[in-house]
Amino acid sequence: MSHKIALNFEDGVTRFIDASAGETVADAAYRQGINIPLDCRDGACGTCKCFAEAGRYDMGQDYIEDALSEEEAEQGYVLTCQMRAESDCVVRVPASSDVCKTQQASFEASISDVRQLSDSTIALSIKGESLSKLAFLPGQYVNLKVPGSEQTRAYSFSSLQKDGEVSFLIRNVPGGLMSSFLTSLAKAGDSMTLAGPLGSFYLRDIRRPLLLLAGGTGLAPFTAMLEKIAEQGSEHALHLIYGVTHDFDLVEMDKLEAFAARIPNFTYSACVSSPTSSYPQKGYVTHHIEPKHLNEGDVDVYLCGPPPMVESVNQFIREQGIQPANFYYEKFAASAA
Repeated sequence: MSHKIALNFEDGVTRFIDASAGETVADAAYRQGINIPLDCRDGACGTCKCFAEAGRYDMGQDYIEDALSEEEAEQGYVLTCQMRAESDCVVRVPASSDVCKTQQASFEASISDVRQLSDSTIALSIKGESLSKLAFLPGQYVNLKVPGSEQTRAYSFSSLQKDGEVSFLIRNVPGGLMSSFLTSLAKAGDSMTLAGPLGSFYLRDIRRPLLLLAGGTGLAPFTAMLEKIAEQGSEHALHLIYGVTHDFDLVEMDKLEAFAARIPNFTYSACVSSPTSSYPQKGYVTHHIEPKHLNEGDVDVYLCGPPPMVESVNQFIREQGIQPANFYYEKFAASAA
């Protein structure tokens, strides 16, 4: 039996390895050509100290406190030369992927579907045999190459990988290089290249209620997260607030309704900021965050949206005098170049 280990490097690159039963994470990484920091291999120097963000594992007793203190172990720090996985795990490595002699994985695929959901949003699905080997954490993104150019654009997965197919929600930027291709030229069967996965914005182990805040196409990583939660279940309350500028920006509402039917503890709401909106709920996401959603600070907040939204949510939470247990966010800005 083996377990999948996600190694997250400080430059945002994520690589997945398989660790066999009884094999240390360090040995598994080196066996698969990823040279994470390592020196003594005996739990004595602390060079291989990393942070385990998710999963069950055994550290044994064969290491000294100078290498890993009891307090650090309780916080989730590990020595990869001693760590043996007992489930799939996520490990944060305090080094860049270059230092560890690894790199982004590159995949070739082709367009299986491209649709304009609204004036502002494009849904893209790509499929390929190589993608069946693509592993990522829900919430992460890839760099997608614009066909006919050497430029890339970063997009979050809006779905999990299934049968070699993944999907994205893409903002339609007038004059944008990728937007112009997708709206005018793209057709099923066209080749596309992606590199990744990347990013530190991804779903962690759910240990308390979650508040999910999405702005525009920042909804994409949350539909991938909700797909994962629907598969594994959650005993904690989950609430999503989805904010857009105009009524036509609201997309994938049927998908959110389907998640609400599948996930017992999941609720959601949406709001539109334009004063000319006819949608029942108006304003910004901060207007719809209720005290129960912040749960007196015993909550993990996930936020994906444009920089002004991230800043306003940060300010709003500070004004409430509440410090969430964790606050994860991803800022994005559209590129028209």
